[in-house]
Amino acid sequence: MRRDDRDEPFDDLFREIERMMNEMMSGADVDFESSTSVETGFGADTHVDIHDVEDELRVVADLPGVEKKDIELECDGKTLTISARSDHREYDERVSLPRRVNEHTASATYNNGVLEVVFEPAEHSSDISLE
Repeated sequence: MRRDDRDEPFDDLFREIERMMNEMMSGADVDFESSTSVETGFGADTHVDIHDVEDELRVVADLPGVEKKDIELECDGKTLTISARSDHREYDERVSLPRRVNEHTASATYNNGVLEVVFEPAEHSSDISLE
């Protein structure tokens, strides 16, 4: 009896993905045991997005496992520094903003592991007339 490929259309795809993963991991020294040491910096489970629209700049960062009270934010108008600590790791990231913002207008929310910081753009510098 001939196997009908329509019964399992993704078998070939899954086999190819598995082959590629095995090829990538061959020779790699992978240790899957958990470590008790604290990692520093954003890891693979953290993602930072910057949304720059006309009237605001929005930074969204995933901080899994962090309590709101353990997050510190600083901004100098050009760089947002996010520092946070959980039981298992420390986050310390400097995010370069695509344009200057007014750091005094910033508002931040943290909900279910997602940090969102919103800035208004900085006022344009005024022209100086030369007489």
